[in-house]
Amino acid sequence: MEPAGESMSRVDTAWLRMDTASNLMMILGVWTVRPALRWRELCARVQERLLQYDRFRQRVEEQGGAARWVEHEVDIARHVVREKLARTRGGPQAALQQRVGQLAMQPLDRGGPLWQIHLVENHDGGSALIFRIHHCIADGIALIGVTLSLVDGGEPPPRKKTRGAADGGEDWLADSLVKPLAGLVMKTLQPAGVKASLDGAQGAWQLLGDAAALLLMPDDSPTRLKGRPAGRKRVAWCPPLPLAEVKAIGKALDCSINDVLLSCVAGAIGQYLKAQGEDVAGVEIRAMVPVNLRPPQQAHALGNHFGLAPLVLPVGVENPVERVYAVRRRMEDLKGSTQPLLAFAVLALAGLLVKPAQDAVLDLFRGKTTAIVTNVPGPREPLEFLGATVEQMMFWVPQSGDIGLGVSVLSYADGVQFGVMADTQLCPDPQAIIERFEPEFAKLSLVTLMLPWGEEG
Repeated sequence: MEPAGESMSRVDTAWLRMDTASNLMMILGVWTVRPALRWRELCARVQERLLQYDRFRQRVEEQGGAARWVEHEVDIARHVVREKLARTRGGPQAALQQRVGQLAMQPLDRGGPLWQIHLVENHDGGSALIFRIHHCIADGIALIGVTLSLVDGGEPPPRKKTRGAADGGEDWLADSLVKPLAGLVMKTLQPAGVKASLDGAQGAWQLLGDAAALLLMPDDSPTRLKGRPAGRKRVAWCPPLPLAEVKAIGKALDCSINDVLLSCVAGAIGQYLKAQGEDVAGVEIRAMVPVNLRPPQQAHALGNHFGLAPLVLPVGVENPVERVYAVRRRMEDLKGSTQPLLAFAVLALAGLLVKPAQDAVLDLFRGKTTAIVTNVPGPREPLEFLGATVEQMMFWVPQSGDIGLGVSVLSYADGVQFGVMADTQLCPDPQAIIERFEPEFAKLSLVTLMLPWGEEG
């Protein structure tokens, strides 16, 4: 008899089974809103909008190494819960950060859909919402779309066409990964014109080179941010930087916004390590940077459609302009690479294996990485939610294996925010990293203004 429900894609299965005692595979988000929200109205909005997405009405059933999505009767009161935070010395934000850190290591109930929303009532003159969503449901890009469906005036999810398993996830994998890579090989093997043969050979060599680079990645610098995590989390985030200023610096230096922001990440981590007494001269750390692989026609679909690019951050470069150009050069090297697709293929392969074998495959990468760094573009205009204004939003993606540091960058409403999640064994005070982002951007801005610009510069 055919089992009930819908098969989970191989990549989503890999994320489902990646939970460990040190790192849970949850995406966490925080909204702060004013004026305060009412719990009953929040429950009604969640039922009206969020439960239109299949994955938020389904639990996961595992059998024989495979996982399926099965319809489940949602008790909204178990998924939208009320919180009151105790007063702390650091004020409302410190109390909220402490609670987010605690929830980062509180597993979701596998007996129901793998998500929960915590309403923090009477928070700093308004309310706060803490979102916890298991990574097997969706990646960060997809969840931005879910966010936009919840707000006032938000659009419901488009109707899904009847397709194969997991919203056509396996068909997408074949179209986006298997066929292009197979095409490279066929171009090399088939007799054709000289140029076609050379192009095919070049593509095949690039594929082999990228695969070798992934498999043979050297260890990054041994800083205090690497080691065995304890399984306790702390989070921190900073006030937003003006997005217009970030764009202006990028334009002046002929760099992307992403280059500017990642150079600030490298600078803040470097300054933090220096303050801890470490010599950072020549130090580099590897960060895994998610790369969106979602085709336009799948923009609305949930699931995980992203690869990972290994970016080496020059945390030991003191000069902010020299550092931003080092980041730009390394990002350009990754742009034509097939490494994100290959990393996605590794996750798909891992989803086919039993969990011990999956862990062994993924440990090839996790042991050579210090941080996960994610940059997600959010809404450009302030959002309204149940008549209240969403003043700030932040999110964190999970770290896996022994990785103990996650850095998130989110643009929202003409600002850019940095957030840090850290294991307390490796970084007891992530606020000490957060406090260095704005000074690093200020240094970059000042040095840029002091450069000897010519009349046509």
